[in-house]
Amino acid sequence: MSERLETLNKARARMLEDRDAHAKVLAAPFDRDKAERARNKFIEIQILIDALDRAIGGEGAVAPTA
Repeated sequence: MSERLETLNKARARMLEDRDAHAKVLAAPFDRDKAERARNKFIEIQILIDALDRAIGGEGAVAPTA
């Protein structure tokens, strides 16, 4: 596995952990302030995860040069 792909996979794993933390807040008893912040962060992180997935997929499509 290339160093770049490994870095992307590590970043994705970290973002999944962060997203899970915000999901727990959303699943907890409702607190409007916390829920709004958690919802916004959850969406932001999910967009980042989607971008990382595309980047990881793109790495497989690029032929190694070395």
